[in-house]
Amino acid sequence: MSSLLAEESELRMVMASLSWETFLALAEERRGSVPRLTYSDGVLEMMSPKRKHENIGRLIGRMIEAYSEIKGIEILSVASVTVKRSDLKKAYEADESYYITNIDRVLTKEELDFEVDPPPDLVIEVELTSSAIDKLELFAAMQVREVWRHDGTSLQFYRLAGNRYQATSASVELPGLDSAVVNRFLDKGLLKGETTWIRAFRSEVQ
Repeated sequence: MSSLLAEESELRMVMASLSWETFLALAEERRGSVPRLTYSDGVLEMMSPKRKHENIGRLIGRMIEAYSEIKGIEILSVASVTVKRSDLKKAYEADESYYITNIDRVLTKEELDFEVDPPPDLVIEVELTSSAIDKLELFAAMQVREVWRHDGTSLQFYRLAGNRYQATSASVELPGLDSAVVNRFLDKGLLKGETTWIRAFRSEVQ
């Protein structure tokens, strides 16, 4: 990874041979949600997003929230909540994440315990530079039902089938929403501001 690319999009730092207990201590001591942490089998990756990364994730989130409102689909946003499983020795913090199918199982809970509670149904992962951890493998191990992944060029939808993901053009968690529509609005960018942009999206999917 070049220093220029890191400066413009994301900063990543990786620590290997780190115990689960040490990871938990680091996560507990951290203030705020940056850097975002991913842990798998002794490898900890800390990622600090830059503006492009954050913009992509937030615009995708705004489309999800607008679409669910228009279609009357109940969602619960848990943003970048730390999803951790001590039995798997894995943890992640997504850019955006939502409960949809399993919303009734977590809606009234003040805190989530992912040893017993399901992970978010829909996870948004923006990865503009290569991660040291295979995120799809991690999400599959934790049984995340649907992942939307943006590589800086385009967004791809993935649906969990058994223990692996299959690429799909349409969301299952948000029926009727096609990745081509989401990509088209991401490609347009903000010619004015988010209000004008999201109004155009709402008109498209009404």
